[in-house]
Amino acid sequence: MLSTLRNPTFRHLFAAQVVALVGTGLATVALGLLAWQLAGEDAGAVLGTALAIKMVAYVTLAPIAAAVAERLPRRAFLVALDLIRAGVIAFLPFVDQVWQVYLLIFFLQAASAGFTPAFQAVIPDVLKDEGDYTNALSLLRLAEDLEQVASPILAAALLTVVGFPVLFAGTVAGFVGSALLVVTARLPARKRAEGGQFWADVTKGIRIYTATPRLRGLMVMEAAVAAAGAMVYVNTVVLVKDQLRLGEESMALAFAAFGAGSMLAAFCLPRILKWATDRPVMIGGAGLMVAGVAGVPLIDSFATLLVLWGVIGFGFSLTQTPIGRIINRSAREADRGAVFAAQFALSHACWLVTYPLAGWIGATAGLSASAQTLAAIGAVGLAVALRLWPARDPEVVSHDHADLPPDHPHLREHGLLHAHALVIDDLHRRWPKAAV
Repeated sequence: MLSTLRNPTFRHLFAAQVVALVGTGLATVALGLLAWQLAGEDAGAVLGTALAIKMVAYVTLAPIAAAVAERLPRRAFLVALDLIRAGVIAFLPFVDQVWQVYLLIFFLQAASAGFTPAFQAVIPDVLKDEGDYTNALSLLRLAEDLEQVASPILAAALLTVVGFPVLFAGTVAGFVGSALLVVTARLPARKRAEGGQFWADVTKGIRIYTATPRLRGLMVMEAAVAAAGAMVYVNTVVLVKDQLRLGEESMALAFAAFGAGSMLAAFCLPRILKWATDRPVMIGGAGLMVAGVAGVPLIDSFATLLVLWGVIGFGFSLTQTPIGRIINRSAREADRGAVFAAQFALSHACWLVTYPLAGWIGATAGLSASAQTLAAIGAVGLAVALRLWPARDPEVVSHDHADLPPDHPHLREHGLLHAHALVIDDLHRRWPKAAV
């Protein structure tokens, strides 16, 4: 896995991801404690609303940002967004009203809605070999898990000597460090799609996504991921501080348990994906997450919480890490950025539902009711995903083109009935009903 770091461009991008996520992990802990300071026992509802605002920014702005990114230099686009994120975070220690938190969260996540899909789309252009790319996905998953392991542990250590607002300074440093590392990376030139209207480019990724069966199944599977993730991100602070009556350091360690489970799965995935295809691995991971959330009403000790959060984290990595491989199979290189943005927007639409549900149901009906509702949502999403994503999902698909004239260059090259690696594009606007 580590051999992928021999590529200097990926090494710089990986380092940028690491330092940004360490800072983000500090902000995750600090934001939970800020919500507790401002709202007390209603902190879960505040976090749920704040995270719902985050999802609104992701869902509405990611496709627009992808269309803008196609028209701008990659490096300048990524660096500018990192610096915007750093500037927004710098204001959070000074807020004293809940509405101010909501406003800053929107601006922060608007920048992230542009940065994350653009960053994801660069990696397969840097690493063309599928094995190297799979290793890179696992490494990037491990980097994201630093938000759940190293950052909370660092936060717990810092909280013994400083107040939680100081943690936001670490987040600012992380985003600035990320910008500096992206500046030093030699990014490959983007392969541009055919010129099109701006709003057509905004919707292009969504059109490709919703017309591809495996991506439709993936989109619904994200409901299971979002249901379990919302339970962790929204209600951990309430479980630890209200139900178990533990301190701030325990909340940080609970997030670390989730991250540890995810890291373990990321270490295992390159080997697993050598003998198993993406679909059963991802479905198994989603099933683990749903089962973990269903067990939340049984939590009676901190040890039980750590075990369940570890199981949910393991399933989270199994479902999220292979997504880049699925998108690479499903889009032309020139359309990859738009499809990554569509994945980002559509998957976070699920979080837009589950985040406020987790907080509001937990605050009004209790954590057990919240867990049961989210587990039910996850189970339904998993069942629908099994139906939408065919078990037989070949890359090369036999099809014809009744809509093209017989002398069309594509038919002259391939024949009337032909087979090739199929993706949705201008010549293939619908998926064939039957594959041979």
